[in-house]
Parts: sequence; structure tokens; C-alpha cells
Amino acid sequence: MTTLLTSNTCTLPNTTNNSTLRKGQGNFRSQVKPKANTEVAQENLPLESNRELSSSRRHRFWYKYFTFPELDTILTDFQVIFERDPAARNWLEVLCCYPGLHALLLHRLAHKLYCQRVPLIPRLISHLGRFFTGIEIHPGAQIGQGVFIDHGMGVVIGETAIIGDYSLIYQGVTLGGTGKETGKRHPTIGQNVVVGAGAKVLGNLNIGDNVRIGAGSIVLRHVPADSTVVGIPGRVVSKSGERTGVLEHGKLPDTEATVTRALVDRIEQLEQQLQTLMSDTRKSNNV
Repeated sequence: MTTLLTSNTCTLPNTTNNSTLRKGQGNFRSQVKPKANTEVAQENLPLESNRELSSSRRHRFWYKYFTFPELDTILTDFQVIFERDPAARNWLEVLCCYPGLHALLLHRLAHKLYCQRVPLIPRLISHLGRFFTGIEIHPGAQIGQGVFIDHGMGVVIGETAIIGDYSLIYQGVTLGGTGKETGKRHPTIGQNVVVGAGAKVLGNLNIGDNVRIGAGSIVLRHVPADSTVVGIPGRVVSKSGERTGVLEHGKLPDTEATVTRALVDRIEQLEQQLQTLMSDTRKSNNV
């Protein structure tokens, strides 16, 4: 009894019962080993799942911030140049030498980042676009498809401005605000609108569809659809439901010339009446 307590190992005699016990121990050990392997495999599962999650997050991040889902819009911006600019001869020339297209491409990327509330980067992209093209578009501006900025030097589009599809904007145009008010403070331009060179549309205005704004005009009031606006400040000189060609913005009425002619005609009438009155008074004095 004492020998069994003091010895660290116990050797069993060779009996039939002991042999069956050893076989049972071996079977038990063989059943325990796979359990350890399964535990190791289960420990590796979180690592693999974390890797899959990280890769999927990277793909989502790349798609969210650095890809263009609106490829149809970009193709429309590219194709509309051939429809509206007779100087566009081939796709390589348009792709390399049209600053309006470059400004729109940069703006669409900056606008996407701006909508995702990415700090600083959208304004940097906008600043680079202004440096290379001379066109300043705030990342917050919403621009529809098929918009064509012809030449584009000096174009300024504010943060809350909205431009409808297939509008035409010439150089020197400003879509700006009138003060330091917050919220919607820039104009909303409808579809198929032509804004002539040097025109200014200021304030939270609504410009209807198919409106033509003459070159050098300053628009400070709302403009209904299918209208023509000229002058400083801009006045609606014609309202017509008939749509004209988008490139016929040079056929605008000259309101100043019309008023000047009316004044000249009135002065001539008054001079004739005065001469008639003076001749009558001379005749009466001679009599």
C-alpha cells in the first residue's frame, strides 16, 4: 500500500482486464486528438472572417468614394458636345481640349465626395478644376446630365445652385447669391435653358424650362418657362410656348433699341406739332 502511494508511476500487471483497459485508454486518446484540431480550426475562423470583412469594407470604401456610378451621365456630357458645338470634330479633341467637360468630370467626383461628407478633399478637387479650366463650381452644386459649358472661362456656380438637364452655359456666367444668407441662396435652372455670355443670375430664383437669357443680362427675379430675358435688370420680353433651337440665343429682341426708336418717333411728332403751332401763330399775328 505504501509503495503505491510513494511511486509516481503505476505499472499494471499483464492481465486480460488490464489489456482491455489499455485498449480503452488508446481509444480514448484517439478520440481526444481530433477535438484539439477542431478547437484550432475554430480559433482560425474569427481571423478568416475578419479578413473577409476587411476586404469587403475596402471594396465598399473604394466604390463609395472613388468610383463613378453615373457612367451614363458622363457619356451624355460627352456626346452632347458634338450636338451643340460645330467646332467639335473628333472624340480625341473633345476629350483633351474642352475645359467644360473637364470641369464637369472633376465636379461630379467632388460632388460625390461632398455628399458623403468627406472633409477638405472636395474643395481641393474644385480648386484644382478652377486652376486648370477657369471654371469654378462648388462641390455642393447639383448639375444634371447633358449640361454643356462652352468655353467656360470665368463661369462661377454657387453651392446651392441646381442646373437642369441639357442646359447651355457660356463663358462669364455667374449663378451666385446676393448676400450672406444661409440655406438655399443660389438659383435653380430648369431644363434646356440657355444662359448667354456674361449673364448673371443672382439669388434664390427659379428659372423655368426652355428659358433664354441674353448675353450680359442680370436676372434678379423669377422667370417663367418658355420666356426670353434681356437687360439690366433682366426683363421678360417675350413669352412663347413654341420651343426654339437651343443655339438660336442670338435672336433676341433689342428692347433698348425699341424704346429708343419710340422716343425718337415721339420727339419728331412733337417737333412737327410745334412747327405747325408756330406757323399758325405767325399767320394770326400777320393778319
